[in-house]
This record gives sequence, structure tokens and C-alpha cells, in this order.
Amino acid sequence: MAIDTEQEAKAIAKYIRMSPSKVRRVLDQIRGRSYREALIILEFMPYRSCEPVLKTLRSAVANAEHNLGVEPAKLIVSQAYADMGPVLKRFRPRAQGRAYQIRKQTCHITVAVAPEISEE
Repeated sequence: MAIDTEQEAKAIAKYIRMSPSKVRRVLDQIRGRSYREALIILEFMPYRSCEPVLKTLRSAVANAEHNLGVEPAKLIVSQAYADMGPVLKRFRPRAQGRAYQIRKQTCHITVAVAPEISEE
């Protein structure tokens, strides 16, 4: 199974209000799989982060279909990673007039798909 990286289409979802580590555990499951397998996995996984990953995957496949003219059935998830985004800083009141910082993390999800080269 070889992947054509020259004909790679990708999609990036930015500023997703979720921790990158929680998104990575979902991305690790779909990396290297076919588009259909990845869809099935994302559909039935119980995590909240599956929704933005699924949306990004569908966007990457639509980009490949429209820009490269590749059939979705022949696509493989070649790259899938989550980078850290900016952190929203909030404060909660605590005992004796103190303030406690709450860090609300965001992430950028990148999914790239490429057609599989058939070895004949």
C-alpha cells in the first residue's frame, strides 16, 4: 500500500474549543486508514472530539474530490494531527479574596487525504 503524497488534499479546523490531547487520541485511530474505515470509526467512537474531526475529514475529502478529481473510495488518511491553539484565560474567585486561573485550551486539527497507489 503506497500513498501518493503529491496529490494530497488537506483541511484545517482552527480554534476548536477542545484540548489537543483529547483530539489526538481520536486522530491516532484514523491515521493510515481508508476514508470509509475512518468514517465508521468516527461514527461509533464515544468521544466528543469525534465531531470536529469528522467534519475536518469530510472537508479534506471534498477538497480532494473537487480540486484533484479523486474518487472518495480510493482515499486514505495520510496525515492527521492536532496542534495547540491559543489558550483562553479565565479566573474563578477562591477563598480569602484570591483568584484562581482557569486555562481553556483550543486546538487546530489538520487532516490530509491522499489517493492510494495500486501496485500492479
